[in-house]
Order: sequence, then C-alpha cells, then structure tokens
Amino acid sequence: MVEIIKINVGDVVMLKKPHPCGTNEWEVTKLGMDIGLACCGCGRKVRLVRYDFDRRFRSFIKRAENEDSAGLSDD
Repeated sequence: MVEIIKINVGDVVMLKKPHPCGTNEWEVTKLGMDIGLACCGCGRKVRLVRYDFDRRFRSFIKRAENEDSAGLSDD
C-alpha cells in the first residue's frame, strides 16, 4: 500500500524520474482526484492520478506559504 502524501497547491515537489527537459521539480497546481503539476523547468502542465503521484513522489523542495489544508476555511 502506498502512503498518501499531504500536499497543498503551491508546493514544489521532486518526483522519481526527471522530465525530458532535465528537471524533476514540479509545482502543484490542482488537488482533487488527480493532481495537477507544472514543470518548473519548461512550464509543461500534466495531471497524475493520486495513486501515481503518491508512488512517484520523492520529497518536498519547497512548501507553500499557506499550510491551510487545501484552502478550506470556516467562513
């Protein structure tokens, strides 16, 4: 079983394999059933199913300023 990683929009993460442009740094742009990612090297946008993202995740490079889980508030 793969551990579910707690991420927020704006986090920059490192994945297992590098993108063809040469970098393996990705910024999280969307959360939900799939994870939206933008390559920090060339700007390419992709979506990964949550299970695939959790398998490919290696580490955080930068955490988003807002640690508020997924932007939810009590207002």
